[in-house]
Amino acid sequence: MSMSSLAVPASPLLILNNMTNTLRLTDWLPTTRKELEIRGWDEVDVVLFSGDAYVDHPSFGAAVIGRLMESFGLKVALVPQPDWRGDHRDFTKMGKPRLFFAISAGCMDSMVNHYTANKRLRSDDAYTAGGKAGSRPDYATITYSRILKSLYPDIPVLIGGIEASLRRLTHYDYWSDTLMPSILVDSQADLLVYGMGEKPLTEICRRLQDGELFSSLTDIPQTAILKQASSGQHELNDQIYAENGIIRLHAHEACLKNKLLQAENFRFIEEESNKWQANTLIQAVGNCDVVVNPPFSPMETEELDNVYELPFTRLPHPKYKGKTIPAYDMIKFSVNIHRGCFGGCAFCTISAHQGKFIVSRSKASILKEVKGLIEMDDFKGYLSDLGGPSANMYQMQGKDLAVCRRCKKPSCIYPVICPNLNTDHRPLLDIYHSVDAMDGIRKSFIGSGIRYDLAMCATTDHSVDKAQPDKTSKKHKNISNEYLREVIFNHVSGRLKVAPEHVNSDVLQLMRKPDFDHFRQFKALFDHFEDERMKTNSGGRQQLIPYFISSHPGCTEEHMAELAAETRALDFRLEQVQDFTPTPMTLATEMYYTGVNPYTMKPVYTTKSKQEKLAQRDYFFWYEKESRDAIIRRLRRMNRPDLIKKLFG
Repeated sequence: MSMSSLAVPASPLLILNNMTNTLRLTDWLPTTRKELEIRGWDEVDVVLFSGDAYVDHPSFGAAVIGRLMESFGLKVALVPQPDWRGDHRDFTKMGKPRLFFAISAGCMDSMVNHYTANKRLRSDDAYTAGGKAGSRPDYATITYSRILKSLYPDIPVLIGGIEASLRRLTHYDYWSDTLMPSILVDSQADLLVYGMGEKPLTEICRRLQDGELFSSLTDIPQTAILKQASSGQHELNDQIYAENGIIRLHAHEACLKNKLLQAENFRFIEEESNKWQANTLIQAVGNCDVVVNPPFSPMETEELDNVYELPFTRLPHPKYKGKTIPAYDMIKFSVNIHRGCFGGCAFCTISAHQGKFIVSRSKASILKEVKGLIEMDDFKGYLSDLGGPSANMYQMQGKDLAVCRRCKKPSCIYPVICPNLNTDHRPLLDIYHSVDAMDGIRKSFIGSGIRYDLAMCATTDHSVDKAQPDKTSKKHKNISNEYLREVIFNHVSGRLKVAPEHVNSDVLQLMRKPDFDHFRQFKALFDHFEDERMKTNSGGRQQLIPYFISSHPGCTEEHMAELAAETRALDFRLEQVQDFTPTPMTLATEMYYTGVNPYTMKPVYTTKSKQEKLAQRDYFFWYEKESRDAIIRRLRRMNRPDLIKKLFG
């Protein structure tokens, strides 16, 4: 469906024609006072503020939350990227909502969105029309909430999204280089929803519609509140203790004085975030307590299907006519088939926000969304992605969920793949085959990266005769190879992305990533299947693209030199690389700030200066002339002529 087909008729309704639909301005959530008037609304129940441009698509959190509340019968207005400067008219144009204001900084933490790993201001913003930077403030959740509280002190403010979620307790903020308290403190918000917000928001809206006061919503799972501490409690705030389903963490002020206390807190926070049946977390800050209620149990397939089948137009709001939104262009013809990630990588926020338990959509729901894409005017038959946070975790969960309910490990596949984890790729293969068989689909690509350790994992097949173990082993191998062969033959758009992240075993252990030998084995399989594909295909040779990180806690310059030599020996010239950026609520960030591993309390070397970080990054580009001389000088100082020889001959 092309935005060029938008036309403004004489009536106040904007019409968008497509092969099967006629869309009107009222098919989007209202974003202006005029759009409220078109609907005949004098007031709304909820005003939702977002740091992103408004794209009415299930990959954009504000659209999902807005559509969900709309499905409850609520009148919802959405104000995308309000102007926080000047007279704040964007914060007043919708008037007072009947129930509450809601805030999301957007699909990214606003500081990650704004700054590079070296704290340089980015020149673009993928979630803004035209890719233009500067349409949201630093610490957007705090800024928006403070403005609303100053304008409407009597109206409750609810905050959510990834920025609020990962900052719900004391956290290290890389950009200010400070330990910050819960975002509830600085934002002055009344309630925080963490993680994927559909279940807590459903309960919030239900109770408000039943006549409860917002101030009574203190016990809803997967929410956090700031409350006045009762007398006597703070005597124990510099000690962690657990009792009657409550864990009281070290107080914020205690963590400011002692980094090791922050490290101790983190282990409890991460473990409770990854438990099916978690405890309540309480942390003192000043004369208040931050109370984090345990999360809801994972969503069911039917619940997730209902979210993706809300009446999204799948288009940016017509106000952006003629402007591209880069993040939307990337996912316009993609389909998300599951949520969650059980990888537990030390540097990643996905499991911290979405959770480690995989929630998969039904095959029927996935095919229904694909059918809708096929009917769009500008769809040419190519799906850009059919995946999730990790493309190949669809329908993978514990074989015995009772075991999962007792587990608190942050990863199901590190240090080894859990024997209780179902790693069968056949349901995913069925999705691929069913999608590719649909009229109108020429090819479906896997744009999101795959977990290569999972892709090579033997799959238990109980239908095979256990009395014939040799055949069982062969069947296991064939199932794994079948998945890899299918991906390489039919679903790679020139490049297959995987993420070994490093080559050094000690660094990989701190990252919670598999040993590099797994990648070597995977590359051999990739080359084997690619050679086979080339014999039957006239197209060009596909590439395996590995992702790597520099300056991760535990990584020294010598480790980076080893990475350069190892990848050169495998004939890679690296492109997909990044410098480690500490983001709130990740294990790697806690190691970066505290200098210890929270799980062992042993010291961890960390590169912090800009010069050291740039020196590590140089090794990615050993093949560039401007990097060569500096690398040789540094390797000579390290007394590593062997690495000079490996890199430069």
